[in-house]
Amino acid sequence: MANAERINIDKISLGLSAAMLFDLKTMIQPFTALSPQQKKLDRLIDKIEQQKLELKQWQQAEEDLQQYTHKTFMPVYHELHGVLFEQLEQLWKHLQETDFTKAELVVLDEKIQYLADYLQDSQAMSAQEANKVNEIFTYYQQRAEHAQFRKSQKKTNELERFFKNENVPDPADAEGFEEWASDHFQQIRKQAKLKRQQEKQGQAAAMAEQSVRSVYLKIAAAIHPDREANDVKKIKKTELLQRANEAYAEQDLFALLKMQLQIEQDRDPSQKSLSAEQVKLYQLALDAQSQKLQEQIDALINRLVWSSKTRIAVKKAKGKVQIADLYKQIDEDTSAIKQQIKVEKERLMYIKKVSGLEMFLRHGML
Repeated sequence: MANAERINIDKISLGLSAAMLFDLKTMIQPFTALSPQQKKLDRLIDKIEQQKLELKQWQQAEEDLQQYTHKTFMPVYHELHGVLFEQLEQLWKHLQETDFTKAELVVLDEKIQYLADYLQDSQAMSAQEANKVNEIFTYYQQRAEHAQFRKSQKKTNELERFFKNENVPDPADAEGFEEWASDHFQQIRKQAKLKRQQEKQGQAAAMAEQSVRSVYLKIAAAIHPDREANDVKKIKKTELLQRANEAYAEQDLFALLKMQLQIEQDRDPSQKSLSAEQVKLYQLALDAQSQKLQEQIDALINRLVWSSKTRIAVKKAKGKVQIADLYKQIDEDTSAIKQQIKVEKERLMYIKKVSGLEMFLRHGML
């Protein structure tokens, strides 16, 4: 148990042994009936055990899933991006060399911009291909920024006329002002919501820090090795205070709580259960551990799930996705991309020629 006392609260997710959790449960389960708070703590301990098991299973499956992905999915993924880059390159060339109608240019620009945006972060291209994609992407990005600037400038001029005009305002100007006011109000609401969230997080952090300090001061006051006349006990108390100092420096509330309980039981061996205050502080420590474990599980699953369809399923299932679901996802995505490659190759065959591209534009097939 001495090693367990040193565990940092951020590392409890992997460090709390089953024996330690069982020890906690026996301490909060005297022969008298459990209070609602103690029952809640008991359920939290069971939840943590389940989370630890779940995290271990996902960690073991992660490498196998990655190997399976590289073997089955990545080859077709690279092939698809290669075909799409050829389309982008060919359409960009036609745009520079061929005359199109305004309507055709709109469709052509949209397609080129879509491909450039899609391939922007692709890892399946050479450095030369990536530079070409970035060049096209930057062109459309700058063009969009310029258009947005002109639009905002026009709106600013309209607002100036709205405020300067002494006559009855034009309905179009009034509508523009209402739109601006609505956007401005929404922005203020978002900022206020963010501020409340930050304040709430700050209060939670302050509460945790206060709890750590409170427990530490109680331990220091109870030990006080300088007041101990017995040399053997003085050495023991000095070592205990050193461990308390280390735990306090690491803001390790769980270790401090264990030390406090040990000190109290040394004073009174008949004490078998936790006080209401200790239950509250253990709740705080274990809540932090449970949250940390869930964050680790969610982050691991998030790394392994890239399909939007599966992401939606995970969200609906509140994160409860099975490992087998991800293998199924990989197989489905691989099959879908193989079908898409066939379609994109056929499309590329047509758009290599201007006549084929014009036919696609006429029939809305681009």
